[in-house]
Amino acid sequence: MKVYPGQRAAGIEADMMAANELNAHAFLQSSSEGICKNLLLLLGGFETKTGEQWLAFRDNGKYSAADFAKATSEKISRARSLQERPWNPFEQAQAFKRRTYFVIRLFQGAMNGLAYMHNHERLHQSLGPASVILNTIVERDAVYLVPKLRDLAFSVDISFSSLEEGPSTFSEDLWRRASSAGAFTPMERRSFGIADDIYEAGLLFAYLAFVPFCEAGIIGFMYC
Repeated sequence: MKVYPGQRAAGIEADMMAANELNAHAFLQSSSEGICKNLLLLLGGFETKTGEQWLAFRDNGKYSAADFAKATSEKISRARSLQERPWNPFEQAQAFKRRTYFVIRLFQGAMNGLAYMHNHERLHQSLGPASVILNTIVERDAVYLVPKLRDLAFSVDISFSSLEEGPSTFSEDLWRRASSAGAFTPMERRSFGIADDIYEAGLLFAYLAFVPFCEAGIIGFMYC
């Protein structure tokens, strides 16, 4: 479940974010190609008497990529502080391989979800480790890992019909930056938006390439 506070507590922006997230999921889930396994499944939504907007999602895990990175980095810190050494000299190398495989599977799943969104004319616009939900953070279970993207409150429609209508509340800043970069036509703006999402994906890649393999607190990211 995900809740957005009512207008009285958070203003009209919260209602707009809830509506945008609901619309994005509804559109992506209505594709004739079927539901993408790497996107969190929205089951429905409702509004309470106090104005709160609730969105109900299928329970596909309680951990995020950020939780995984935090858990692994803290595990490394504990092991080094206690100067723990595995009895099996090959265990450290095997553990590194398991973690590497897990991270690769995690990133591949996130990118599959992002590619699906782009193929269906939607940008994510808030991609990060906290927006990738995991059904497990056990590295030995990597073969069963199914990462799913969530947090589509800032998703932007990049269909040509939408681009010709003009900016919406959540796309205004994006298209302002696009104009500053010299992207003015619908095709140029669409390409700029996709590139902006891919830039965020690059930051996610950097995060996953370093944080899960380092001691806690050594590497600082804007996500943290």
